[in-house]
Amino acid sequence: MPDLPTPKDSAEAALFSECWDAVLSYADLCTSGSTAANQLAREAFAFGIHEARAGEDDTARGVGRRSSRLPRIPLLLTAVRTTAAAWEAQGHGHRLDPDLRLWLNSEKAARYVGPPLSRPIALRGLRDMQEPDAALLWLAEVEALPLRAVIRRQGLDPTAAVEELNQVRGLFRDRCHRNHLDTPMDAECRSYVRLLDAVTRSPAADTPPDLSRHLATCVQCAEAAACLRLHGGGLPAALVQGVIGWGGLAYLERRRRASEVRLGPGRPDLPDLEGAAVRAAAGKARVRRNALLVAAVLVSGLALAVSMMPGGSGDSVAKSGPADGGPVAGPGPILPSAGPVTSAAPSSSDPAPSASGTPSATGDDDRGKPDPEPQGTSSAPAGDGGSGDEPPCEVRYDLVNQWPEGFQATVTVTTADALDVWRVAWSFRDGQRVDQMWDASLAQNGSRVTATAADYNRSVAAHGTLSFGFLASWHDTNSVPYDFTLNGQECTRS
Repeated sequence: MPDLPTPKDSAEAALFSECWDAVLSYADLCTSGSTAANQLAREAFAFGIHEARAGEDDTARGVGRRSSRLPRIPLLLTAVRTTAAAWEAQGHGHRLDPDLRLWLNSEKAARYVGPPLSRPIALRGLRDMQEPDAALLWLAEVEALPLRAVIRRQGLDPTAAVEELNQVRGLFRDRCHRNHLDTPMDAECRSYVRLLDAVTRSPAADTPPDLSRHLATCVQCAEAAACLRLHGGGLPAALVQGVIGWGGLAYLERRRRASEVRLGPGRPDLPDLEGAAVRAAAGKARVRRNALLVAAVLVSGLALAVSMMPGGSGDSVAKSGPADGGPVAGPGPILPSAGPVTSAAPSSSDPAPSASGTPSATGDDDRGKPDPEPQGTSSAPAGDGGSGDEPPCEVRYDLVNQWPEGFQATVTVTTADALDVWRVAWSFRDGQRVDQMWDASLAQNGSRVTATAADYNRSVAAHGTLSFGFLASWHDTNSVPYDFTLNGQECTRS
């Protein structure tokens, strides 16, 4: 097992600590156990840091272009993928996640190392940016680091944080548009290039039906649309999937959870001037959750007010980027030195810093087997559904993102009783298949899916919530699942 590189000074030591946490988080997704995850992370980290230092030396000597390589963290994450591919080629693939092995031997993986013009648009667009700009975009959108901290560490004006980020987003869009034009494509795709550029510029623009049908069947144009559409909150997913490929959305979710553990779900350190642009980067799922809560409070208050009125009735309640000569973001360290990101799910058996999340339990041993749901796992008496008429549990299903043949979703359950362990089950209507899951272990038997608590989140207080997320595949139709149960008890839908 290779030794990790030695930091040159204290600033680089802080940078190494931040980068190690990201590398280990992704390596944990790619492997079948904590021991393999640590070894993959160490090998990839040593290889990636060597490549990064070599690039810096070339730049200092005037060899090559500084903008031709990725910023430090995405460069290290691609080193994890490269090292995993080397393991597979060398006969060590049994230590990798089975789904990753399938991906590594598919045409999807070949795109990332094939001819430059065939590589994902997001990867090419990020490489074409000046490194400080690319680093600012990645850290704010994917790693979910506080924008003010990133701006400060790069020596920029904190009062112009949102403007800086918006300029960098626009620059990324411009680079992706250029790369899309340069991509070899057939006549049908070429006929939609200008229309795709136009409809992705404005949040108010409607997508014509013929273009919508084309995007549903053409992966290349769908990738371009995700990179060109800066509104709607889809940019982080487009970035991470385009740069690292397999496991990108699961990695994105882990980094968001790690950021929330460190900063709290409200991101209190961000000033009001950062507005909707930064709040959107804090997570689409959380925004939807807060909106539902506010709506519920308002509706309840309105109902109470109406009920107290005489007669029981009331009135109705009704930017373009800079020239190539210089970056938007100035030079400087690309990460804050506040120490390593706190792990969202530390493993007591890991000697190295823990990854920000939990390994996905999708091994073959858990699939295709009947998985009965245990009774009496609540700390309340068996069969007690809570006080009065209160339902034993309430479930919320959020479709976070969807693309051709795949989607990401989260499940949040509120329990009336305290739990010592939990198991949530549901059924799909349309043959959907769960591929990866985090914050719970997975078993699927036909249309029935069961998510079982991880070791670190088994206990839930009375009236508390539990949540987990997953990636799944779908074909033709992707309707909302039904028949949700918590430890065998039927849950109501919120």
